[in-house]
Amino acid sequence: MAFRNSSFATFLIVCPVSFFLGLIFSLFPYDYPILWSPTPTPPTHFDYFESHLRFLHASPPLIPRILHIVMFLGLAGLIIKLYRPSESNMLFDGASLVLYMCGVTVYVANVVKGLRLVSRGVYGDELAASVPDAGSGSAGAGAAGEAEDGQILNREDSLKVLAASNTILALVLVGVLVLQAGQWYAERKEAQEVESFRRKENASVSASSKDTKDVKEGEKERREKKRN
Repeated sequence: MAFRNSSFATFLIVCPVSFFLGLIFSLFPYDYPILWSPTPTPPTHFDYFESHLRFLHASPPLIPRILHIVMFLGLAGLIIKLYRPSESNMLFDGASLVLYMCGVTVYVANVVKGLRLVSRGVYGDELAASVPDAGSGSAGAGAAGEAEDGQILNREDSLKVLAASNTILALVLVGVLVLQAGQWYAERKEAQEVESFRRKENASVSASSKDTKDVKEGEKERREKKRN
């Protein structure tokens, strides 16, 4: 069965993307002074941002589960629209899927890892120095893995990376919305052109049938005149 009426699938895409944009916008008061403000960022702002991120990371398990369910719904909507795709689906929904997966990659690679670092409160050289003292437990293995990945950023740079990741996610999600809006507009224009073509075709058929009828009536009148 081809999913020609993709309104529900589009709903599954637009709603999660809008939800994530709202979450990112709620972090904009923290991100703006770090990335966009022309004045130097005061140290107290980094303290506020770090406390907020720790609070987010320490939220109950239900909160990240809801976040991941909403993330899965957006991905499911894209997959549904790409089932037996048309040319429009391949262009717009394919690009939307690429952008969406880029957002998921940024979330896993930067945001999740950054939240773990902020919750631990160990950055840069302190993180590298804590590896030998961490032992052979899971915490030590995690710290060692992050140190091997070349984590040499200090506290302020790590928070800047998180703020920049939020900006990247916002741009990616806006791109998904723009592609979905572009697909809706293209399909709407195509439907209007098809409807206009059908009207013209019906009008031409009606005109030709009327002409044929007039010709037949004229021939009939001429025959009657000849008989008389």
